Amino acid sequence: MSSQQSPTSPVPAQLDDLRSFLDASPSPWHAAANAAGRLASAGFRELPAEQAWPGAPTSGFVHRGASLVAWTHVGGSADNGTRLPPLRVVGAHTDSPCLRLKPRPDTAAAGWQQLAVEVYGGVLLNSWLDRDLGIAGSVVLRDRSEHLVRIDGPVARVPQLAIHLDRGVNDRGLVLDPQQHMTPVWGAGGAPADFGAWLAADLGVEPDDIAAWDLSLFDVTPSAIIGPAGDLLASGRLDNQVSCWAATTALLAAHDASADAEPGIAVIALFDHEEVGSESATGAAGPLLEHVAERLALAAGADRRAFLAQLASSTCVSADNAHSVHPNYADRHEPGHRPLVNRGPAIKLNHNQRYATSPKTSALLQACFDAAGVPWQVFVSRNNMPCGSTIGPITATRLGIDTVDVGVPQLSMHSARELCGTHDPCWLATGLAAYFADRR
Repeated sequence: MSSQQSPTSPVPAQLDDLRSFLDASPSPWHAAANAAGRLASAGFRELPAEQAWPGAPTSGFVHRGASLVAWTHVGGSADNGTRLPPLRVVGAHTDSPCLRLKPRPDTAAAGWQQLAVEVYGGVLLNSWLDRDLGIAGSVVLRDRSEHLVRIDGPVARVPQLAIHLDRGVNDRGLVLDPQQHMTPVWGAGGAPADFGAWLAADLGVEPDDIAAWDLSLFDVTPSAIIGPAGDLLASGRLDNQVSCWAATTALLAAHDASADAEPGIAVIALFDHEEVGSESATGAAGPLLEHVAERLALAAGADRRAFLAQLASSTCVSADNAHSVHPNYADRHEPGHRPLVNRGPAIKLNHNQRYATSPKTSALLQACFDAAGVPWQVFVSRNNMPCGSTIGPITATRLGIDTVDVGVPQLSMHSARELCGTHDPCWLATGLAAYFADRR
């Protein structure tokens, strides 16, 4: 099953906006902050998670760490606290596999100053070799203030062993030990450099002022539209910041056109820690989305019975990128379900519940995409090649919300630099806006 449509010229403003989002989000902390900034500029009001809410704005958000939950009422609001409009949730995740600095990163070997890193998530290790790497993330000072850090200049590099010293590498394949072979160099010298002092100088504080950090290395190469037709997009963190951008863009569209939609509450949930299982205070397996949804119900004057009824009538779109068929490894795909780039988002199905799509939710999303003129495809993994999972089954299990999984097809998933089509992200944003406004 699919809805085929020939690619049309992508909207330049959307592509420029997507690239701006990607380039401005070298870490999950930045991705959440950028989404929050866009919402605040559009009139959404931030509410503190650590304080009680006597009420709630019709458009608002909670920003916690590298996660964000935002909402806007579309077409109406609660009915005197006795009947709540359904939630239309789009979930995505801000984090990507990467190399993260350890708390004591200073090390040296064989005349090279190095930085000790921890591998985060399912990293394609070879993709991080011989890249100019910057540093980005969050730093907490001893006064407990939090500061976003972004150092765009090339700081470090993981050098590959020369072929002269590994002449069989092209025959037997490259084998990398994450502890032994992935330690970046960032200077020449027999003694370790002082990373903390260098970071403090960049922040304009004293080294002793720094209490802790969550800092990632990232490829400093900006996103790029490539190919003679300009129909491919290369960037770091496409998985899953493309979906974060599409969700935020769709929510802003719903905010602007709220009067034209069926009564409901459009919600986006951008979670951290999906790449490592989602089990955290700000991951999809944590209570963040549930707590925000219940707080909104309580602020509307509803009781728990009304809130549980609201959940039963609600739906969720789990937006996370899909595997496009690889031209050099086409045998790795199920023959009848091979998503192609620039043929629309792929609805993802797995009866073993690695994805949460059901016939009912698939039909819902198909109808929304069709109404918006968005083509779509279907992805199913081979029986002998288990698929990954998403926040979809986690959200469905935690909240009991009917859920569908969908994503932009891409190549090089979990690489330091990934590849997708230029049309599909824009189609996903359009399709999610149609889902928020669905009248069925």
